[in-house]
Amino acid sequence: MKLGVIGAGNMGRAIISGILSSGLVNKNDIIASNATEASRNETVKLGIAVSGDNADVARAENLLIAVKPAKLGQVIGEIAPVVKPSTLVISVAAGTPMAALEELFGRQVQIVRAMPNTPALVREGMTALCANSLVSEESFAWVQALFATCGRVEVVPESLMDAVGTVSGASPAWVYMLIEAMADGAVRDGMPRAQAYKFAAQSVLGAAKMVLETGLHPGALKDQVTSPAGTTIEAVRVLEQRGFRGAVIEAMGACTEKSRRMAAAASAAGCQKKAGAQEDSGRLSSLLKALKG
Repeated sequence: MKLGVIGAGNMGRAIISGILSSGLVNKNDIIASNATEASRNETVKLGIAVSGDNADVARAENLLIAVKPAKLGQVIGEIAPVVKPSTLVISVAAGTPMAALEELFGRQVQIVRAMPNTPALVREGMTALCANSLVSEESFAWVQALFATCGRVEVVPESLMDAVGTVSGASPAWVYMLIEAMADGAVRDGMPRAQAYKFAAQSVLGAAKMVLETGLHPGALKDQVTSPAGTTIEAVRVLEQRGFRGAVIEAMGACTEKSRRMAAAASAAGCQKKAGAQEDSGRLSSLLKALKG
C-alpha cells in the first residue's frame, strides 16, 4: 500500500478525503485502521481498505499516525516491529516531538511531524510540517503535497511547533466563541439566530481572506473599517477597554505552555521506555552468560 492511516477519525478522514479528491493517491493504494467498529464503518464509506489491526496498516510505504497523544505509546508499541527502515512515518500527535517518537520506536525512523487543524475538514486547513534528517527532499515534498490537499502548508522548525499548535491548531475554538458572541449580539439587536450565525461566520471568513490575499497588516485593514467618530471605533473602544487583545494573548500563552508540558511528558515517557528496554536487555545478557557459564 502507498499510504496507511492509523486512527482515521475526523482529522484522518479529512486528510484521506482531500487526498482522494486531488488524485494524489488512488483509493486502492490507501488502507486505514480504526479502534471501533462504528468508526470503521464511517471510514469504509471513503472506498478504501479498512482494518482493525494497526500492524496491517503499518506495513504501508508511508504511514500517517493520527491518534491522540495519550494513545501514541501504545500504538507505536504495536507497530514498531513491522515498520521498515524505508517507511516514512508522519505523526499528527500534538505535543510529541520527533525525538520522543524515535524513543518510542526504539530506533531511528524517517519522521515528518505535522500539525494540521480542524478546518482541514472543509479544505481550509493550516498545516505546519517539519522533518528529521533521514527524510529526503523528495519525500518531504510529497508530504507537503499531501497536506496541501486540505488547505495551506508551511514548513517550520520544530522549535515553533508549540506556537503552531496554539495559533492554528487550538485557535479555531476561540474563533468559534467569537462567532457565537457576535451572533448573540445580533440576536439581541433583533436578528434571527440562524441568520446571525451566517452573517458572523461569513464576516470572519471574509476578514481572514482579506489578510491572506491583500498582504496588508491587520491593523491597516482594521483602520479601513474604522471611520472617524463612527460606530466601528466605538466598538473597538469597548473591546480595548475590556482587554480583548490582552485576553487572547494570555490565552494563547497558556495554550502554548500546556503544549510544552505535554512535549516534556512525552519525552520523559520515551526515555523511560528506552531505559526499561535497556534494563531488560541487560537482564537477558546476564542470564545468557550465566547459562553459558
